[in-house]
Amino acid sequence: MHLRHAPVVAGLIAAVGAGATTAQTCPQYGAPLTYPVTKKVDQTDNYHGTTVADPYRWLEDANSAETHAWVEAENQVTQAYLAQIPQRDAIRRRLTELWNFERYSVPQREGGRYFYSRNDGLQNQSVLYTMKSLTDTPRMLLDPNTLAADGTVALSGAEVSPDGKLLAYGTAASGSDWNEWKVRDIATGKDLADHIKWVKFSNTAWTHDGKGFFYSRYDEPKEATKLADVNYFQKLYYHRIGTTQDADQLVYDRPDQKEWGFGAHTTDDGRYLLITATKGTAHKYRIFYKDLSRAGAKVEPLIDNFDAAYEFIDNVGPVFYFVTDRNAPRQRIVAIDTRKPQEAHWQQVLPESEDTLASAHMINNQLVVEYLKDARSVVKVVDLKGKLVREIALPGIGSAAGFTGKRGDSETFYSFTGFTTPTTIYRLDMKSGKSSVFRQPKVQFNPDDYETRQVFYTSRDGTRVPMFIVSKKGLKQDGNNPTYLYGYGGFNISLTPSFSPANLAWMEMGGVYAVPNLRGGGEYGEAWHEAGTKLKKQNVFDDFIGAAQWLVDHKVTSPAKLAIGGGSNGGLLVGAAMTQRPDLFRAAIPMVGVMDMLRFHKFTIGWAWTSDYGSSENPEEFKALVKYSPLHNLKPGTCYPATMVTTADHDDRVVPAHSFKFAATLQASQAGSAPVIIRIDTKAGHGAGKPTTKQIEEVADRWGFLAKNLGM
Repeated sequence: MHLRHAPVVAGLIAAVGAGATTAQTCPQYGAPLTYPVTKKVDQTDNYHGTTVADPYRWLEDANSAETHAWVEAENQVTQAYLAQIPQRDAIRRRLTELWNFERYSVPQREGGRYFYSRNDGLQNQSVLYTMKSLTDTPRMLLDPNTLAADGTVALSGAEVSPDGKLLAYGTAASGSDWNEWKVRDIATGKDLADHIKWVKFSNTAWTHDGKGFFYSRYDEPKEATKLADVNYFQKLYYHRIGTTQDADQLVYDRPDQKEWGFGAHTTDDGRYLLITATKGTAHKYRIFYKDLSRAGAKVEPLIDNFDAAYEFIDNVGPVFYFVTDRNAPRQRIVAIDTRKPQEAHWQQVLPESEDTLASAHMINNQLVVEYLKDARSVVKVVDLKGKLVREIALPGIGSAAGFTGKRGDSETFYSFTGFTTPTTIYRLDMKSGKSSVFRQPKVQFNPDDYETRQVFYTSRDGTRVPMFIVSKKGLKQDGNNPTYLYGYGGFNISLTPSFSPANLAWMEMGGVYAVPNLRGGGEYGEAWHEAGTKLKKQNVFDDFIGAAQWLVDHKVTSPAKLAIGGGSNGGLLVGAAMTQRPDLFRAAIPMVGVMDMLRFHKFTIGWAWTSDYGSSENPEEFKALVKYSPLHNLKPGTCYPATMVTTADHDDRVVPAHSFKFAATLQASQAGSAPVIIRIDTKAGHGAGKPTTKQIEEVADRWGFLAKNLGM
């Protein structure tokens, strides 16, 4: 939630792809905007013999008075521009109506109680509830809306002790990745004195006796620079309830490996602690374990190399079950006996199939396995030897998730959602295989008015890529439909169908919503992911541009009606596409994007993305990065699309400097009258936990910007 070798380069690297057009031939957008004057500094860097200018380096200092003044000046331009869009208020009102529906999480059962979250519709944050039985009246356990008047403190995690008596919960303020954890007595609803700080990218794992939990943290940062400083040397601790954090026991760390991170998991039988060691964002892990039943037992290696992904499912005594892509790019299930852990002794439980195995859970002494078939969910139940028991009937094209629980449970819960199907929660009886609705929201729209179709198109190198297209029924393919093309394409993340009131509002306005499943994602397994990484990253942009070209060629839309959007790595995608093919798009919305591909690794957790991107410190990878880095491929005098860059002041995942420098450079480079504005949110971060009010405001600005610039 959340990112090469030539003579001296004067200014920034020239654009790649389509040639620049002249100011005389730029499309008309109305009167050009006047932007704040952004000073330039004489800053250059030498990358393996290539000198690259970075004239807006000073904007990297988010705490400086100069940067604050620049942000204020830019926001004034942006707000003045957005305020004069006549449709914006009506869009905001309709978004508020559409957003006002009940939303539920998948229930989990612990210690004889059920726990789930619910949002009544317009609450800034979802509220956590508990109940003793499915017919019991739910009782509010934790309302994050009471933690901050403006809803900017969000629940970032929650774990119930095995006896159902205590809740460990994490909070994040203003969208930051920094979390604090506290403990609540479930019976009384009161917090204990326990208070854990400096937690980031961590879950919690209770011991079976409920006396404490494992968690990961970093050393205390400097207060002034905690939103920018690089994060290294994560450590795994055990916190005993009733003690202060300085008494926590260090369980595992690697002072010799600054980039390793640690995730903890305790087995349901209480016997083992599993430690998953990560290195950056690569889906290649090491697995360690500790026998908690033996006093003084050491942490032992089970898989001691970063060769593949290993997702723990459950154990049956000393036998551990994992989903892995070891020798299976689309994943399989193996059983590893800790008494003879060598790979030669692994037992294959479920072989790799044509579809991508997304996850697996052990319920009712069976395995519930979720597959992606062309980016849509298929769910099956198999026995512990891999034999098919049944396929779970799903209500259409969509995404299923959940299926959590324990090996002895006879029930589980799951969610199902689609582009025009609000997320519905189902209870699955594992004995009969029957699903029944647990919670179903009512949204003020008629899903029968809309249709979802999936097409396949050919990318530049001949690769077949799927794309979902969602719109009102009876779409006329005459090239006149305003279309929003959204993508991501990275970090093994799959874009599957999901319901969004924001996208529904766009389609009500007459817009088409299109989502291609680009390489770099996980839709077709690890090979698909790797085909969009490092020296092959250009494949992702080619796939995205290919999707746009298909939409134009098939008269779904035209360049004059086509907008692109994406966030984070998707912001990078938008930045690369609009610099490579500025002629293909009328508007672009790069959100919280990774725009400086030469310096991303120097801030917070950016170093972890080198597994997908590579690093400018590597000569060959530098050559690839500088060819597509959005910041370095803006060319003065080019007609770029109307662009609204978005970021937030508390984004410590992709620091705002990326968007600041990109927006300043784009404003200086724009040849025509197309607007270039930057929307800088306050008390907000990368996106996770953003309050409902802020989400509605941001979407109203997004659709308002597109309505004006696409002529809606």
